[in-house]
Amino acid sequence: MLQASTLKFLKDIKKNNQRDWFEKNRSRYEAAKEDMMQLVDAVIKQLGRKDPTIAPLVAKDCLYRINRDVRFSKDKSPYKHHFAASLIRGGKKSDFGGYYIHIEPGESIIGGGKYQTTPEMIRKIRQEIDYSWDEFKKIITSKKFVAAFGDIDKSPEFSLSREPKGYEKENPAIDYIKLKSWITFASLTDADLTGKDLVKKIVTTLEALQPLLNFLNRAIAE
Repeated sequence: MLQASTLKFLKDIKKNNQRDWFEKNRSRYEAAKEDMMQLVDAVIKQLGRKDPTIAPLVAKDCLYRINRDVRFSKDKSPYKHHFAASLIRGGKKSDFGGYYIHIEPGESIIGGGKYQTTPEMIRKIRQEIDYSWDEFKKIITSKKFVAAFGDIDKSPEFSLSREPKGYEKENPAIDYIKLKSWITFASLTDADLTGKDLVKKIVTTLEALQPLLNFLNRAIAE
């Protein structure tokens, strides 16, 4: 479980997103960050028993910085008002797909997949889905996957408007071949975040994602 003080810090920084405020409340940030790292380490420990590819990871290398990159943004707020971590085979900068944990009061999500990859990686994943459609379909229609996530996110921002070159619109896998990112997420409530079963809930949900990650990462590795 996370401490209520961690959620309070995230709510407060959203309302006071200024460097002066942050420096005055740095000790609160450090405590909240440590709380988040303990959560991530606990998830790695338990999930790593099922998925040994992430077992060597440690939280401090999975957590994203709270500082925002404002170089190309109209919003110049210096800090994020969430904590996020990626649990990815080989580390968060590797080419593989992985698990994602996003903690933000009222908007927390867990899930993952492969997000915004290179044209070569996209080509490999599309080809694997086409060649192994029956296997892929079985993964994304399994009871565990559907119960946890429903489906892969096919929002317009993650998909082409028409079939990519070399594929027919009649292809039974076309809705997934058109994708540019293969990601899916489930929500966590604030009550979940401070509940004693938080780690168990996260691990159980992410275990339902593992077969999809195995499929995507097999395509990437080839």
